[in-house]
Amino acid sequence: MAEAAAVGHLGGAAAAAATFLTALFIAVVFRYKRRRRRGAPTEGTPAPVDACAVADGERSAAGDGLTDVIIVGAGVAGSALAYTLGKDGRQVHVIERDLTEPDRIVGELLQPGGYLKLIELGLQDCVDEIDAQRILGYALFKDGKDTKLPYPLEKFHSDVAGRCFHNGRFIQRMREKSASLPNIQLEQGTVTSLLEENGTVKGVQYKNKSGEELKAYAPLTIVCDGCFSNLRRALCSPTVDVPSCFVGLVLENCKLPHPNHGHVVLANPSPILFYPISSTEVRCLVDVPGQKVPSIASGEMAKYLKTVVAPQIPPEIYDSFVAAIEKGSIRTMPNKSMPAAPHPTPGALLMGDAFNMRHPLTGGGMTVALSDIVVLRNLLKPLRNLHDASSLCKYLESFYTLRKPVASTINTLAGALYKVFSASPDKARDEMRQACFDYLSLGGVCSNGPISLLSGLNPRPLTLVAHFFAVAIFGVGRLMLPLPSPKRMWIGARLISGACGIIFPIIKAEGVRQMFFPATVPAYYRAPPEAEF
Repeated sequence: MAEAAAVGHLGGAAAAAATFLTALFIAVVFRYKRRRRRGAPTEGTPAPVDACAVADGERSAAGDGLTDVIIVGAGVAGSALAYTLGKDGRQVHVIERDLTEPDRIVGELLQPGGYLKLIELGLQDCVDEIDAQRILGYALFKDGKDTKLPYPLEKFHSDVAGRCFHNGRFIQRMREKSASLPNIQLEQGTVTSLLEENGTVKGVQYKNKSGEELKAYAPLTIVCDGCFSNLRRALCSPTVDVPSCFVGLVLENCKLPHPNHGHVVLANPSPILFYPISSTEVRCLVDVPGQKVPSIASGEMAKYLKTVVAPQIPPEIYDSFVAAIEKGSIRTMPNKSMPAAPHPTPGALLMGDAFNMRHPLTGGGMTVALSDIVVLRNLLKPLRNLHDASSLCKYLESFYTLRKPVASTINTLAGALYKVFSASPDKARDEMRQACFDYLSLGGVCSNGPISLLSGLNPRPLTLVAHFFAVAIFGVGRLMLPLPSPKRMWIGARLISGACGIIFPIIKAEGVRQMFFPATVPAYYRAPPEAEF
């Protein structure tokens, strides 16, 4: 009892200490990052290049037609965006490579924060009639122990929860809803290139379903062609990392230990996920580190799943898991992460996985995409038309800043949590992993805070950093009990160092200033360029 009480007090103390250290760190970073606004460049200093500038006489002829916006791709981001802009009265032309129902093993979990964005966009009925399953939280498993981590939903309407479903069914529902609007044209075709003129994107070149080469023009082209985008290089500087691959299985008639919860098993070498995607099916995603996975064709994958993975999963799921392996419907998917690094380009914008990706462990991708759409909708709503490419580009630079706090929090959490949840031969990393499990098991603020971040209900960067270091400090405190020793103190020091090595590079890639202090970025205050239209 005394030891349990000590651990509980340790958790609270760790959270308080981490909050103080986080505030101190941010204050130091802010002082370092702050810059005075500069006027005209001093003599001998070249003026900065304006990526959005368009030379005189380059006003787009693309806007002379009826289309206001071309959207490349009709996945989750493209379909939701098309409906949103169409509902606002825009003439939208959507070009999608394949309009048949997608069959994917990811994009099947929508967090409660994402569901709230779906409501905000008027698309909440798209999770109806597809046998979607309500998700009320997570269950975490490690070394035969488990703990439930419910979403903090007390302040929300009873309908608000996570949703799990077949990705293809969800997308088809959104496509149908978009196509129901008379001002949206949904066409099957493959976009081969962006049409540029003097640095301004005027539209796209594409092949339609019949193989005809066609061109489409609009004052704004939004590229949402997914994680395998072949257009992103023209609009950003992609740095794609593939830390692991998911091996996907569907377990039939499987009863999970905790109904209406996502299940995360902290296995060796990396996590295993289970969540219901229909009333009779459970999705299993086995994370395999690296870019190379055992061969499915040769039977190596089945052997790996049976001998390495199966012994580590909860016994209630074991039989269904083995049956799914023997059925043979095993699929793989690379897990990509890519920080947003846009090139502001007149006439064009990137969104969705084409623009920004994070490890899918936390299921945050759709929440980020839907949140981005809300931001973009609010920016475009006051504009009567979109014909001035240069002014519009400069105005939409604020999109990249306004989206950052939410997107960066979810991105950073995904990257950090994946590294913490993965097994390591390093003793300090192993202690961090155990500390994370024990910290979340404490309940109260120690679980509500991190789960509110994971669910997208409270995506605040400072809260993320505070809880991350609270876990690290909690881990060090555990090492000091009952009595510290030089060896334990050394492991504790390496634990703190390792925690810094995990989270700081991710924050740096996301952008410290935009993530923590977006209001200090000039683009944050851009006004609609109505006067120039």
